Amino acid sequence: MTVRHITSAPSAAVLPNSGGRASDDGSGRTLLKGRQTKAAIVEAALGLASQIGLEGLSIGALAEVTGMSKSGVFAHFGSREELQISVIREYHDRFESEVFYPALGCARGLPRLQSLFDNWMQRTSTEIDSGCIYISGAVEFDDRPGSVRDALASSVNTWQNALQRCVAQAQEEKQLTEKADPLQVAFEIHGLILALHYEARFLRNPGAAERARKGFTDIVARNQP
Repeated sequence: MTVRHITSAPSAAVLPNSGGRASDDGSGRTLLKGRQTKAAIVEAALGLASQIGLEGLSIGALAEVTGMSKSGVFAHFGSREELQISVIREYHDRFESEVFYPALGCARGLPRLQSLFDNWMQRTSTEIDSGCIYISGAVEFDDRPGSVRDALASSVNTWQNALQRCVAQAQEEKQLTEKADPLQVAFEIHGLILALHYEARFLRNPGAAERARKGFTDIVARNQP
């Protein structure tokens, strides 16, 4: 599976219409160029956010790294909050495409749950140097009500609900005991990922990934019939 890992923002040279002005050569072409420009800005913003956090994003910062004018960037988002939310949505789409959707090709139950965890581990490992927007965003916005926090929480809840459904499906397949609580199992699995990120990124513990895998095996074994 190919994991897209952004280490730097794209240069102004790759940004279509870098001056922020739409060409007047037909509404269809203008619309396409506008979408391409916005996608390029979001790509740059995602690279920045992975390094400096969502709070560090601003219209001015994006204008500087993309070579666009502030008014050109603003025209695509309208506000700093909308820019941050666009980054969250893009991050969530990539997270699903790399972690969730590949697992759907596995059989219902434990094979799918195992695949979800393995994919999640792989993505977390690629984010050791850059950081996870879900995790850093939670730290930045946990006590700050508003649209950005709501977008973050919605994305994480969507993923958590998908994880809980996989646990419930494993119960339906008689691979996990009926007494298992899907919410609790998902909570513990999520805890492993958070611990992996902390141990590997902050403490630079080389054994963190192995401990996370063992933790997952123990959770499954503890909840089997």
